[in-house]
Amino acid sequence: MATADLLLHPVRLRVVQALLGDRALTTGELHAELSDVPAATLYRHVGVLAGAGVLQVVAERRVRGSTERTYRLVTDAASVGPGEAASMTAEEHRRAFGTFVAALLADFDRWVDRAADVPGGLDPARDGVGYRMAGLWLDDEEFTGLLEDVRQVLRARMANEPGGNRVRRLVGTVFLPG
Repeated sequence: MATADLLLHPVRLRVVQALLGDRALTTGELHAELSDVPAATLYRHVGVLAGAGVLQVVAERRVRGSTERTYRLVTDAASVGPGEAASMTAEEHRRAFGTFVAALLADFDRWVDRAADVPGGLDPARDGVGYRMAGLWLDDEEFTGLLEDVRQVLRARMANEPGGNRVRRLVGTVFLPG
């Protein structure tokens, strides 16, 4: 199975996204976060991702006669490389982008649903939620520099570990020619 085919399934993409930020979760914890996914379906897709090396088992323990595994994302295995992306057809790119946008919308919907139950309701500023577009005039060299700047900023913060007042935040990027 190609990496794009593996990762761009809606359930598998949500599992990958749930584990972003160096999280380690059991399948039961994943199911609590993805409660709309039937347990059997979730277990099957976790197995596919683990079998492909995208998830690694970081702990096991016996629970009521079965083995409960804790999984962590193998970050390098959880992306479509430039070579594979270059070989994808226009339709495959449309499907991949549609899956990405659908997962982003689902994350946004979960925030809206959770925020509705919090005193003060929806408050993007309080919760650090934002979405915007900007138009930049950049030649290829300037654009490459922008990408490297963004990578450096994200890379430095991706090393942060959970704790204190830190909240896991999802950052999605899309770059398109205008």
